[in-house]
Amino acid sequence: MDAVTSPSASPSASSSSAPSLEVSGVAYAYPDGHQALFGVDLTVGRGERVALLGPNGAGKTTLVLHLNGILGGGVGSVRVAGLPVEKRNLAEIRRRVGIVFQDPDDQLFMPTVREDVAFGPAAAGLRGAELEERVREALELVGMAGFADRPPHHLSFGQRRRVAVATVLAMRPEILVLDEPSSNLDPASRRELADILRSLDVTVLMVTHDLPYALELCPRSVILSEGVIAADGRTRDLLCDDALMREHRLELPFGFDPRSVAAA
Repeated sequence: MDAVTSPSASPSASSSSAPSLEVSGVAYAYPDGHQALFGVDLTVGRGERVALLGPNGAGKTTLVLHLNGILGGGVGSVRVAGLPVEKRNLAEIRRRVGIVFQDPDDQLFMPTVREDVAFGPAAAGLRGAELEERVREALELVGMAGFADRPPHHLSFGQRRRVAVATVLAMRPEILVLDEPSSNLDPASRRELADILRSLDVTVLMVTHDLPYALELCPRSVILSEGVIAADGRTRDLLCDDALMREHRLELPFGFDPRSVAAA
Protein backbone atom coordinates (compact mmCIF):
# COMPACT_ATOMS: atom_id res chain seq x y z
CA MET A 1 0.00 0.00 0.00
CA ASP A 2 1.11 3.56 -0.57
CA ALA A 3 1.97 5.71 2.42
CA VAL A 4 -0.12 8.67 3.48
CA THR A 5 1.86 11.88 3.33
CA SER A 6 1.04 15.12 5.06
CA PRO A 7 2.55 18.29 3.62
CA SER A 8 3.05 21.23 5.96
CA ALA A 9 1.12 24.44 5.60
CA SER A 10 4.33 26.49 5.46
CA PRO A 11 7.81 26.38 7.02
CA SER A 12 6.91 29.18 9.40
CA ALA A 13 3.60 27.65 10.49
CA SER A 14 4.79 24.10 11.03
CA SER A 15 7.98 22.21 11.76
CA SER A 16 8.75 18.78 10.36
CA SER A 17 10.39 17.94 13.69
CA ALA A 18 7.42 19.00 15.81
CA PRO A 19 5.23 16.30 17.40
CA SER A 20 1.99 15.54 15.64
CA LEU A 21 0.07 16.72 18.68
CA GLU A 22 0.90 18.94 21.63
CA VAL A 23 -1.84 19.62 24.19
CA SER A 24 -0.74 21.93 26.99
CA GLY A 25 -2.81 22.70 30.09
CA VAL A 26 -6.18 22.43 28.32
CA ALA A 27 -9.10 23.08 30.66
CA TYR A 28 -12.66 23.55 29.47
CA ALA A 29 -16.09 24.20 30.98
CA TYR A 30 -19.32 24.05 28.98
CA PRO A 31 -21.71 27.03 29.05
CA ASP A 32 -23.89 25.26 31.64
CA GLY A 33 -20.93 25.29 34.01
CA HIS A 34 -19.96 21.63 33.69
CA GLN A 35 -16.18 21.37 33.84
CA ALA A 36 -15.09 18.62 31.43
CA LEU A 37 -11.30 19.09 31.34
CA PHE A 38 -9.03 20.22 34.17
CA GLY A 39 -5.65 20.89 32.59
CA VAL A 40 -4.75 18.16 30.11
CA ASP A 41 -1.17 17.75 28.89
CA LEU A 42 -0.55 15.28 26.07
CA THR A 43 2.16 14.93 23.43
CA VAL A 44 1.89 12.45 20.56
CA GLY A 45 4.90 11.96 18.31
CA ARG A 46 4.75 11.57 14.57
CA GLY A 47 3.75 8.08 13.51
CA GLU A 48 2.66 6.96 16.99
CA ARG A 49 -0.51 4.96 17.49
CA VAL A 50 -2.01 5.94 20.84
CA ALA A 51 -5.24 4.73 22.45
CA LEU A 52 -7.29 7.22 24.47
CA LEU A 53 -9.06 5.22 27.16
CA GLY A 54 -11.45 6.19 29.93
CA PRO A 55 -14.96 5.67 31.28
CA ASN A 56 -17.99 7.49 29.91
CA GLY A 57 -17.96 11.10 31.00
CA ALA A 58 -14.18 11.23 31.35
CA GLY A 59 -13.82 14.09 28.84
CA LYS A 60 -12.56 12.11 25.82
CA THR A 61 -14.97 13.65 23.32
CA THR A 62 -14.37 17.13 24.70
CA LEU A 63 -10.64 16.69 24.25
CA VAL A 64 -10.99 15.36 20.70
CA LEU A 65 -13.16 18.34 19.72
CA HIS A 66 -10.34 20.64 20.82
CA LEU A 67 -7.96 19.03 18.35
CA ASN A 68 -9.63 20.53 15.28
CA GLY A 69 -11.01 23.69 16.85
CA ILE A 70 -14.66 22.68 17.17
CA LEU A 71 -14.33 23.52 20.85
CA GLY A 72 -12.05 26.20 22.23
CA GLY A 73 -11.97 29.35 24.26
CA GLY A 74 -10.95 27.66 27.49
CA VAL A 75 -7.52 27.54 29.08
CA GLY A 76 -4.41 26.08 27.49
CA SER A 77 -3.24 25.45 23.95
CA VAL A 78 -3.22 22.80 21.22
CA ARG A 79 -0.70 22.48 18.39
CA VAL A 80 -0.89 20.11 15.45
CA ALA A 81 2.53 19.53 13.85
CA GLY A 82 3.59 22.83 15.38
CA LEU A 83 0.61 24.80 14.05
CA PRO A 84 -1.51 26.42 16.78
CA VAL A 85 -5.18 25.53 16.79
CA GLU A 86 -6.49 29.08 16.36
CA LYS A 87 -9.25 30.67 14.34
CA ARG A 88 -6.90 31.88 11.61
CA ASN A 89 -5.56 28.35 11.11
CA LEU A 90 -8.80 26.36 11.29
CA ALA A 91 -9.02 25.39 7.60
CA GLU A 92 -5.53 23.88 7.67
CA ILE A 93 -6.03 22.35 11.13
CA ARG A 94 -9.19 20.57 9.96
CA ARG A 95 -7.28 19.14 7.02
CA ARG A 96 -4.54 17.92 9.34
CA VAL A 97 -6.83 16.38 11.96
CA GLY A 98 -9.07 13.79 10.33
CA ILE A 99 -11.83 12.46 12.58
CA VAL A 100 -13.57 9.17 11.71
CA PHE A 101 -16.90 9.02 13.50
CA GLN A 102 -18.24 5.95 15.25
CA ASP A 103 -21.14 5.67 12.78
CA PRO A 104 -19.87 5.76 9.17
CA ASP A 105 -23.29 6.90 7.99
CA ASP A 106 -22.55 10.24 9.65
CA GLN A 107 -19.79 10.74 7.04
CA LEU A 108 -21.22 9.12 3.91
CA PHE A 109 -23.91 11.11 2.15
CA MET A 110 -23.06 11.19 -1.57
CA PRO A 111 -24.55 8.90 -4.29
CA THR A 112 -21.31 6.93 -4.79
CA VAL A 113 -18.22 5.97 -2.83
CA ARG A 114 -16.05 7.92 -5.28
CA GLU A 115 -18.02 11.12 -4.69
CA ASP A 116 -17.87 10.71 -0.92
CA VAL A 117 -14.09 10.31 -0.94
CA ALA A 118 -13.69 13.19 -3.40
CA PHE A 119 -15.87 15.58 -1.40
CA GLY A 120 -13.21 16.89 1.01
CA PRO A 121 -10.38 17.35 -1.49
CA ALA A 122 -12.78 18.94 -4.00
CA ALA A 123 -13.95 21.39 -1.35
CA ALA A 124 -10.27 22.21 -0.74
CA GLY A 125 -9.87 23.08 -4.42
CA LEU A 126 -8.52 19.93 -6.05
CA ARG A 127 -9.77 19.22 -9.56
CA GLY A 128 -9.17 16.91 -12.50
CA ALA A 129 -6.39 14.32 -12.48
CA GLU A 130 -5.07 15.43 -9.10
CA LEU A 131 -8.47 14.85 -7.49
CA GLU A 132 -8.86 11.48 -9.20
CA GLU A 133 -5.43 10.40 -7.97
CA ARG A 134 -6.26 11.45 -4.41
CA VAL A 135 -9.46 9.39 -4.47
CA ARG A 136 -7.70 6.37 -5.98
CA GLU A 137 -4.92 6.54 -3.40
CA ALA A 138 -7.31 6.76 -0.45
CA LEU A 139 -9.50 3.88 -1.64
CA GLU A 140 -6.48 1.67 -2.30
CA LEU A 141 -5.21 2.34 1.22
CA VAL A 142 -8.40 0.87 2.69
CA GLY A 143 -8.84 -1.93 0.15
CA MET A 144 -11.96 -0.42 -1.43
CA ALA A 145 -10.71 0.62 -4.88
CA GLY A 146 -13.10 -1.79 -6.58
CA PHE A 147 -16.14 -0.18 -4.94
CA ALA A 148 -15.70 3.41 -6.18
CA ASP A 149 -18.92 3.47 -8.20
CA ARG A 150 -21.08 1.65 -5.64
CA PRO A 151 -23.66 3.52 -3.55
CA PRO A 152 -22.41 3.56 0.06
CA HIS A 153 -25.75 2.29 1.37
CA HIS A 154 -25.27 -0.92 -0.65
CA LEU A 155 -22.09 -1.76 1.28
CA SER A 156 -21.74 -3.75 4.48
CA PHE A 157 -21.18 -1.88 7.73
CA GLY A 158 -17.50 -2.84 7.77
CA GLN A 159 -17.05 -1.66 4.18
CA ARG A 160 -18.76 1.63 4.98
CA ARG A 161 -16.38 2.14 7.89
CA ARG A 162 -13.41 1.61 5.59
CA VAL A 163 -14.85 4.13 3.12
CA ALA A 164 -15.32 6.59 5.99
CA VAL A 165 -11.62 6.18 6.79
CA ALA A 166 -10.83 6.80 3.12
CA THR A 167 -12.79 10.08 3.13
CA VAL A 168 -10.40 11.30 5.82
CA LEU A 169 -7.23 9.84 4.29
CA ALA A 170 -8.05 11.65 1.03
CA MET A 171 -7.20 14.88 2.86
CA ARG A 172 -3.75 13.48 3.77
CA PRO A 173 -4.09 14.28 7.47
CA GLU A 174 -1.34 14.59 10.05
CA ILE A 175 -3.45 12.77 12.64
CA LEU A 176 -6.17 10.18 12.14
CA VAL A 177 -8.60 10.28 15.09
CA LEU A 178 -10.81 7.19 15.32
CA ASP A 179 -13.91 7.14 17.52
CA GLU A 180 -14.65 3.55 18.60
CA PRO A 181 -13.41 2.08 15.30
CA SER A 182 -14.18 -1.55 16.19
CA SER A 183 -17.78 -1.00 17.30
CA ASN A 184 -20.40 -3.13 15.48
CA LEU A 185 -17.77 -4.93 13.38
CA ASP A 186 -17.80 -8.69 12.91
CA PRO A 187 -14.48 -10.47 13.64
CA ALA A 188 -13.34 -10.50 9.99
CA SER A 189 -14.10 -6.79 9.50
CA ARG A 190 -12.39 -6.00 12.78
CA ARG A 191 -9.22 -7.81 11.64
CA GLU A 192 -9.31 -6.17 8.19
CA LEU A 193 -9.55 -2.72 9.73
CA ALA A 194 -6.69 -3.51 12.12
CA ASP A 195 -4.51 -4.56 9.18
CA ILE A 196 -5.33 -1.30 7.40
CA LEU A 197 -4.54 0.86 10.41
CA ARG A 198 -1.20 -0.87 10.95
CA SER A 199 -0.26 -0.22 7.32
CA LEU A 200 -0.85 3.54 7.38
CA ASP A 201 2.04 5.97 7.67
CA VAL A 202 0.06 8.42 9.77
CA THR A 203 -0.28 9.30 13.44
CA VAL A 204 -3.29 7.58 15.03
CA LEU A 205 -5.26 8.58 18.12
CA MET A 206 -7.85 5.89 18.82
CA VAL A 207 -10.68 6.63 21.26
CA THR A 208 -12.02 3.28 22.39
CA HIS A 209 -13.61 1.17 25.10
CA ASP A 210 -12.37 -1.93 23.25
CA LEU A 211 -9.32 -2.70 25.38
CA PRO A 212 -8.15 -5.78 23.42
CA TYR A 213 -8.22 -3.68 20.23
CA ALA A 214 -6.19 -0.98 21.97
CA LEU A 215 -3.63 -3.62 22.97
CA GLU A 216 -3.53 -5.02 19.45
CA LEU A 217 -3.04 -1.70 17.67
CA CYS A 218 -1.60 0.86 20.07
CA PRO A 219 1.74 0.36 21.81
CA ARG A 220 0.90 3.35 24.02
CA SER A 221 -2.30 4.26 25.85
CA VAL A 222 -3.49 7.26 27.81
CA ILE A 223 -6.23 7.04 30.44
CA LEU A 224 -8.38 10.15 30.73
CA SER A 225 -10.46 10.18 33.90
CA GLU A 226 -12.53 12.99 35.40
CA GLY A 227 -10.99 15.49 33.01
CA VAL A 228 -7.31 14.76 33.69
CA ILE A 229 -4.69 12.35 32.37
CA ALA A 230 -4.60 9.64 35.02
CA ALA A 231 -2.02 7.39 33.34
CA ASP A 232 0.19 7.36 30.26
CA GLY A 233 2.33 4.39 29.31
CA ARG A 234 2.68 1.08 27.51
CA THR A 235 -0.77 -0.31 26.78
CA ARG A 236 0.09 -3.74 28.16
CA ASP A 237 1.40 -2.25 31.42
CA LEU A 238 -1.76 -0.19 31.96
CA LEU A 239 -4.10 -3.09 31.21
CA CYS A 240 -2.19 -5.36 33.58
CA ASP A 241 -2.48 -2.86 36.46
CA ASP A 242 -5.60 -4.17 38.16
CA ALA A 243 -5.81 -1.37 40.73
CA LEU A 244 -5.46 1.32 38.07
CA MET A 245 -8.14 -0.32 35.95
CA ARG A 246 -10.60 -0.57 38.83
CA GLU A 247 -9.97 3.00 39.93
CA HIS A 248 -10.90 4.35 36.50
CA ARG A 249 -13.79 1.98 35.75
CA LEU A 250 -12.05 0.10 32.96
CA GLU A 251 -12.83 -3.59 32.62
CA LEU A 252 -11.34 -6.24 30.38
CA PRO A 253 -13.69 -8.70 28.61
CA PHE A 254 -14.38 -11.92 30.48
CA GLY A 255 -11.50 -14.35 30.00
CA PHE A 256 -9.18 -11.85 28.30
CA ASP A 257 -5.70 -11.74 29.85
CA PRO A 258 -3.35 -9.11 28.36
CA ARG A 259 -0.40 -10.93 29.89
CA SER A 260 -1.03 -14.03 27.82
CA VAL A 261 -1.56 -12.00 24.63
CA ALA A 262 1.73 -10.17 25.11
CA ALA A 263 3.51 -13.47 25.81
CA ALA A 264 2.06 -15.02 22.66
